[in-house]
Amino acid sequence: MLGAVSAPPPPEKPLRVMPWWLALLGLLVAVLLGWLVLDRLLAEADRAAQPDTRATLRVDAIRTGLTVVAGTGGGLALLLAARRQWINERGQRHQEAVAARDQAHRDRVQEHAEAVADAGQRHQERQAAAAEHDAAERRLTDLYVRAIELVGSDNPAVRLGGLHALERLGQDNPGQRPTIVAVLCAYLRMPAPDDPRETEVRRTAQRMLTRHLQEDREGWWPGIALDLTGARLDDFDAAGCTLVDLDLTGAVCTGTTSFAGAVAHGRLRLAAEFADVVCDDLTGDAEVVLDDARCTGRVSFDRADLGALSCRGASFAEVSFRGATLRQPSSFDRARFAGSATFREAVFLGGLSMEHATFAGYAGFRHARFADMALFRWTGFGAEAWFEGARFEGAANFGRAVFHGGASFEGATLARRPLVDQARASASVTHVWPPDVTVGRRDDDWLVLTDP
Repeated sequence: MLGAVSAPPPPEKPLRVMPWWLALLGLLVAVLLGWLVLDRLLAEADRAAQPDTRATLRVDAIRTGLTVVAGTGGGLALLLAARRQWINERGQRHQEAVAARDQAHRDRVQEHAEAVADAGQRHQERQAAAAEHDAAERRLTDLYVRAIELVGSDNPAVRLGGLHALERLGQDNPGQRPTIVAVLCAYLRMPAPDDPRETEVRRTAQRMLTRHLQEDREGWWPGIALDLTGARLDDFDAAGCTLVDLDLTGAVCTGTTSFAGAVAHGRLRLAAEFADVVCDDLTGDAEVVLDDARCTGRVSFDRADLGALSCRGASFAEVSFRGATLRQPSSFDRARFAGSATFREAVFLGGLSMEHATFAGYAGFRHARFADMALFRWTGFGAEAWFEGARFEGAANFGRAVFHGGASFEGATLARRPLVDQARASASVTHVWPPDVTVGRRDDDWLVLTDP
């Protein structure tokens, strides 16, 4: 916004010097006026009949004429005095205006000098800051290159020192943290030789990553994403970490992989090979993706509170979702459960789909809550399938499902009549079906469930 600019004062008219003849002309005018008045009065006095009266009148006429001349001269003198006073005042104003202009000029010169000095100072400061920045960047580059050279050494102990150098560099320079994390992730993605010393180096790299992802600890690096696609991890422990866009696609995770108590945002891509996985008390709004994951050990999501969960095509040895809450639609389509699968008291707020899933062992959904639709079409239950006390608040569909073991819906509540079109159940075990389910015998081995 432009400030108002005051208009310059109008220029004063030049002062004209009064010529000498003008004063002489004024004197002549005063004399002429006095002479005319005197002549007129003397002419009137001569008309008097008495000599004494005539003499008196002539004296008065002369006195009056002189008075007129004196008055006219006094008036002219007064005008000259007024003009002199006006000239003095104008001169005083002119001197004041000249002094003000001189002061304003001096102020402008002073401001310009200060602005030039300030600009010079800022320029010097910018040059000094640029030089300091360049020196710091060169120092960082040297430290980074040196640390990378150490990480690339053939000696595991030297590589370990290089990793610690990188960590110190990231701790002291927040702007370098994404690059350093990318280097550590790339190191873990490299092929791992079968060497116990190398295993220790890689575990150290893992601990460096997870150590700086714990928000409640000193040294937290916020907003760090981990790209560990295809990495080989051993006992990867991210318990209590804040995870943003973690990608383990194609990774091989031996030992126990832990996300217990972690907070997840973005997407957690866990399509990897796992032994044991602990995700107890895992929370956050992230989309957890376990599509095509292979879990040969125990997987636990007990008391987890998650957004969306996708386990399409995943295979589990033993899995537990006891008391878990899934707030968005979750899918276990085509998932394979080789061992027991426990969903006791789990809450599915956004719907659940287990179409074409296979349970080789126990499938427990006791007291589970299905707030939206629950799809178990073409699901194979190889052992017991317990839905005792479960709550189906939306549509429940068990069409074409196969129950090889006992199925029990005792105490279950269903807001709608379940769909069981052509579901089959073993005739050699006892079942407890929901009300309004029509059960017929197909042959000696199978029962057929049909909708009324």
